[in-house]
Amino acid sequence: MTDELSIRVERSFTAISPESWSRLSGASKSGMTLAYNPFVSHAFLSSLEESGSASVETGWLGHHLLLETERGELIGALPGYLKSHSQGEYVFDHGWADAFERAGGRYYPKLQCSIPFTPATGPRLLVAEGLQRLPIQSAIAESLKEVVRRLGISSAHVTFVPDEEIGVFEMDGYLHRTDQQFHFINDGYANHEEFLETLASRKRKALRKERRAALENGISIDWLTGRGLTERIWDQFFKFYMDTGGRKWGRPYLTRRFYSLIGERMADDILLVMAKRDGRYIAGAINFIGGDTLYGRHWGCVEDHPFLHFEVCYHQAIDFALSKGLKRVEAGAQGEHKLARGYLPVTTHSAHYVAHAGLRRAIGDYLARERADVEQMSEVLSEHSPFRKGERQQED
Repeated sequence: MTDELSIRVERSFTAISPESWSRLSGASKSGMTLAYNPFVSHAFLSSLEESGSASVETGWLGHHLLLETERGELIGALPGYLKSHSQGEYVFDHGWADAFERAGGRYYPKLQCSIPFTPATGPRLLVAEGLQRLPIQSAIAESLKEVVRRLGISSAHVTFVPDEEIGVFEMDGYLHRTDQQFHFINDGYANHEEFLETLASRKRKALRKERRAALENGISIDWLTGRGLTERIWDQFFKFYMDTGGRKWGRPYLTRRFYSLIGERMADDILLVMAKRDGRYIAGAINFIGGDTLYGRHWGCVEDHPFLHFEVCYHQAIDFALSKGLKRVEAGAQGEHKLARGYLPVTTHSAHYVAHAGLRRAIGDYLARERADVEQMSEVLSEHSPFRKGERQQED
């Protein structure tokens, strides 16, 4: 490529054409070398902004980095937001902010390069198909530092970075942070029973008993996707989300309009697992369907039943993934209780550029210790895997 390249910061996703965005790896279903990730799709990101879920009013001001040729062709991008707080991120830096401000610094605003309210690993350094990836990825990572300097802000944070991108950030001087999630890995199981046969006998019996108990009291399960996602269904699911999210977070992040927009724009990429009793839905979980992964996001309920959360969120997700031949289920942040249900510890990554040298050194020292702790915890948890000895190894 001989064209001069330039970085442009775009505040609104509506100003980015869906056609140009769809040519970026991972953002489209067709003809891409990277598996499709629904969270970096134009449909998902634009719905977050247009619905008012991620907006200046909620503390998420769009600052999307677009790498363009001199002819205005979009060849690379990094979704980002200028933020006045650290809510809705799932990689916690409140302690960094408190320490810096106690020392007289100003931590906010900061640049958060992630998918709002979505703790799912996916491509961040987006590159147009057919181009050499590394030079463009490096140019984006270096440009992000320049944007931080130009704005005069404290830092930039790129969270839930895939394994193949974290090295790009490290080469550009970013700090590397690790954390842990629990993912189900499909080893080619024909169905849920075949998966259960790989577990230790005691664990297998416990899960079968748990699944039976979850569906007592006349509860049944429906999978809804595509045309099944009507406005009436969204009304019911949003009620679950508000009830449970209000108790869990105090103020749920997503607006009702968000669900209408994704229902219009990407219904085939969505799976609602809905639990029904006495002819009405009482609980549900929303999942997003990627090229090779099912991403579990959040759930809600208006009735409490033993083990129903585990059935709707984890067991049904495995059933669906196996039925579609998907390679993995990512069931969101945290949750060591997932281990007993066949979800193994997986290391997640984030990259952080901190402008202030003193704060950068302090955070770097902390992260070195934290990475060692995460690795040790992963080893301990893997020893308590429900799989028969030698059947499965830890996934990194």
